[in-house]
Amino acid sequence: MRRQERFRLFLDYFTQNFPEPETELHYSNPYELLVAVILSAQCTDKRVNIVTPPLFERFPVPEALAASDAEEVFSYIRSISYPNNKSKHLVGMARMLVEQFGSEVPASVDELQKLPGVGRKTANVIASVIFNQPAMAVDTHVFRVSHRLGLVPSTAKTPLSVEKILVKYIPKDLVHKAHHWLILHGRYICVARSPKCKECPLSSFCKFYERNVLMEVSV
Repeated sequence: MRRQERFRLFLDYFTQNFPEPETELHYSNPYELLVAVILSAQCTDKRVNIVTPPLFERFPVPEALAASDAEEVFSYIRSISYPNNKSKHLVGMARMLVEQFGSEVPASVDELQKLPGVGRKTANVIASVIFNQPAMAVDTHVFRVSHRLGLVPSTAKTPLSVEKILVKYIPKDLVHKAHHWLILHGRYICVARSPKCKECPLSSFCKFYERNVLMEVSV
């Protein structure tokens, strides 16, 4: 099966069955999502959603976070992975947001990456979720699912190479949705250690299923 056909089947399924996917992080404005995404690095959304309500109550706007320090922020996020670094990043991010961007979260991926704690993946999430830009954030779920389905070749060994292929084949108006489709599919069906292939609706065109499940049955 050609790659274009796999993409077509992938997009057809999700546009028909999950037309309006959303992030599982809880937020009410761009600033809150930016904080939540920074916290979510190598941490579950569930844990982040537990931590953020009191954090946002104490620091409801960038100015409040910018006026704080890493030690105080740490006390709110101590249960998050890498709390020391993330505390410093959050304060630095807020200060730059206030001083250089008028307390407004920038829409540009390049400008977002200037903020402490914001790499390309985080910047793409913000650009995609808040501004509906055709930005594809490649996390471990997106990377894994893209390879297993056969949307990207085995030679795509870096998140950036996977990102470039995905945005090449996915229509611009669907990229921000496809980001969620891939993440959620990887989180609940195409899990890392024991993928739920027998209940997966995408198995008919999945390379991993063809090579690992069907082959075992035929042997």
